[in-house]
Amino acid sequence: MAKANQNYLQLPGNYLFSTIAQKVREYQESHPGTEVIRLGIGDVTQPIAPEIIRALHSAVDEMGQADTFRGYAPDLGYDFLRETIAEYDFRSRGCDISADEIFISDGAKCDCSNIQEIFSTDNTIAVCDPVYPVYVDSNVMAGRTGPYDAAAGCYRDVVYMPCTADNGFAPELPKPSDGKAPDLIYLCFPNNPTGAVMTKDRLQEWVDYANRHGSIILYDAAYEAFISEDKVPHSIYECEGARGCAIEFRSFSKTAGFTGLRLGFTVIPKDLEADGVRLHPLWARRHGTKYNGAPYIIQRAGQAAYSERGRQQIRDQIAYYMRNAKCILEGLRGAGYEVYGGVNAPYIWLRTPDDMTSWAFFDSLLEKANVVGTPGSGFGPAGEHFFRLTAFGTIENTLRAIDRIRQSM
Repeated sequence: MAKANQNYLQLPGNYLFSTIAQKVREYQESHPGTEVIRLGIGDVTQPIAPEIIRALHSAVDEMGQADTFRGYAPDLGYDFLRETIAEYDFRSRGCDISADEIFISDGAKCDCSNIQEIFSTDNTIAVCDPVYPVYVDSNVMAGRTGPYDAAAGCYRDVVYMPCTADNGFAPELPKPSDGKAPDLIYLCFPNNPTGAVMTKDRLQEWVDYANRHGSIILYDAAYEAFISEDKVPHSIYECEGARGCAIEFRSFSKTAGFTGLRLGFTVIPKDLEADGVRLHPLWARRHGTKYNGAPYIIQRAGQAAYSERGRQQIRDQIAYYMRNAKCILEGLRGAGYEVYGGVNAPYIWLRTPDDMTSWAFFDSLLEKANVVGTPGSGFGPAGEHFFRLTAFGTIENTLRAIDRIRQSM
C-alpha cells in the first residue's frame, strides 16, 4: 500500500501567500468593481531593463540557427554566467569565490528550500522569527522540525531567534542548549520580512560562532542589491572565515526583475564541510540528478544584467522601488504608525495599531482601504502585531495606497 509523507500533515493550512490570494479573490468576488491595490506579495512591476531585453532577443535568434542552437544547459550553469557572477558579485568585493563554486538555478526560493536535502534529518535548525516561511516549511516536509504547537505558533524542534524592535530585528546569537548549538542557521539580510540589516561586524560574530560550534549558516542575500549603507555587507563572504561555515543564496528576481524569467544561484565553497564531508560535491550531485539547468536564453539575460548598461538600468529600477519605500516609510510615520525597514530593503515592517492581530489588520485594511499587505504572524510568532508592505508597486499605486491607509485610520 502506498503511503503519504506524514510530515506534510504537520504544515498548518495553506502557504501564506496562497491564503492571502484566496482572501483577496473572495473579497473581489463579493465587491465587484472595487480596485484593490496590492502591496503584499513582493512581485515587481517595472518592465525588464532594455539591455536585458536586447540580450534575450539575441539569444532567441541564436536558438533559431543550427550553428548557434543550444540544447540542455550545463547542469551547474554556463561558464559565461558563472565567471561573470564570480567577478562582479564576489571578487570585486574582495571575496575569495571562484566560478566553479557557483551553481546556477531557477531562483533562490527553490535553492533555499532544497538545500536541506544534503543535510541529515537529525540536524537542528535555527531561524529568525519572523522568518521567510520557505525555510521552515521545507524542513517540516523533511521531518526535521517535530510537531507543530498551534497555541505557540511554532515547531517543537526548531530554534526560533526572536527579531524585535529591541534588538533592531537582528537576532542574538543562540545560546547552546545542553552544550549544543544549532546545526543549520538560516539568516536573511537585508531581511524579508522586516527590512532590517546586519552590519559587517555583527555578521562576523555569526561567522565566528558558526566556526566555533561547527554550524553551517544558510545565508539568503536575495536583496543585497537594495543596500544603500556602506556598513552593510553584500555577501557573507566579506567576513573572515565564512568559506568554512557558510552557503549563500542569490536571486535575479528582485535585483533585475526576473520574477517571470526565473534565475538565481547558490554559492558553496569547495572546502566547506559538515562532519568531515565536503558539501560542494553533494550539492553538485543533487543538482545534476534533479535539475536540467536554467535555459540558455535566461542565462544570457542574466549575463547582460552585469554589463555596464545593464547595471545602470538595474540601478535605476532599484532606485524607483526605493523611492516607493521612502514614500511608504515617511507616509506611515507621518500618520502615526511605528514603522521599520525601507532603507536597505524594499520591505516596510509596521506595528499594527491598537494592538490588533495582524490578520485583523489585514481584513480591516482590505475592507476600509482596499489595500493588501502581508500579516506578520504568517512569518512566525514574533511577527504577530506587525504587518509587511512592499515597495514593488508602481509609484502611482504606492502613493494612492498610503493615502487610503491614512484616510482609513
